[in-house]
Amino acid sequence: MLTVLESIKLSTEFLTNKGIESPRVNAELMLAKILNCKRLDLYLSFDRPLNEQETNLYREFIRRRSKFEPLQYILGSVEFYGMEFIVDKSVLIPRPETEILVETILNSFNKEDELNILDIGTGSGIIAISLAKYLPSSSVTAIDLSESALNKAKENAKLNEVENQINFMSSDITTSDFKHQNNFDIIVSNPPYISLDEYQNLAPELRLYEPKSALTDNSDGLNFYRIICRESNSLLKKGGKLFFELGQGQSKEVSDLMMKENFSNIIIKKDYQNIDRVICGELI
Repeated sequence: MLTVLESIKLSTEFLTNKGIESPRVNAELMLAKILNCKRLDLYLSFDRPLNEQETNLYREFIRRRSKFEPLQYILGSVEFYGMEFIVDKSVLIPRPETEILVETILNSFNKEDELNILDIGTGSGIIAISLAKYLPSSSVTAIDLSESALNKAKENAKLNEVENQINFMSSDITTSDFKHQNNFDIIVSNPPYISLDEYQNLAPELRLYEPKSALTDNSDGLNFYRIICRESNSLLKKGGKLFFELGQGQSKEVSDLMMKENFSNIIIKKDYQNIDRVICGELI
């Protein structure tokens, strides 16, 4: 039987040869998941032998990762804004950049505010759930076209104890079938903003495993911004705010779209790489 240390060393070498980034970290995180311990706890158990069941499961995890399946899907969960979220191939993996979107909204309002919030394209529910958690007096409507994504979002809402604050709905914003006239204080969306041309050149972790419909609009990457800006005119209250996550290089075009659709006081926030990542505007 292989020990913890021997297993990590062999797996690290294997993943290195397959071209996986941070192979040692990947190997340790997957083994920690199997052994139900923290990654650092492995260092106290280097001589512990793995039993047959643990060895077989670890080999399966390593095989999946070697084919560029994202680590988060293999582990089955990810941390976002201090909370745990369950993820699988039906939903986009949360990114640190989206925490800036959530933080921008939270910094724009008070915890006690009774806000009516709409999250368009909720996916795993990370935005809706984070806002419900940290704006506890608010109510959130979260829409998505994917039933499997909505099921995952409902599971995550229950996990984070905000299921009673969020109304999850299957709806298509592109067909104008979502009718809530001037009802919302906030509309937020992290839309599919990768152009079809860019999509072809994505890393295999993204292109082969994450849902295509959550990544690209099959167009120029701006289609959902156009639609949501237009629809927000009838969905937001006057003075209501629209928040978007942005793709790299899109801030000028999205800002122009928002101003064209009666939004003013446009504010843009940068991410940790100094890239324009979040945009906000107020409906006139």
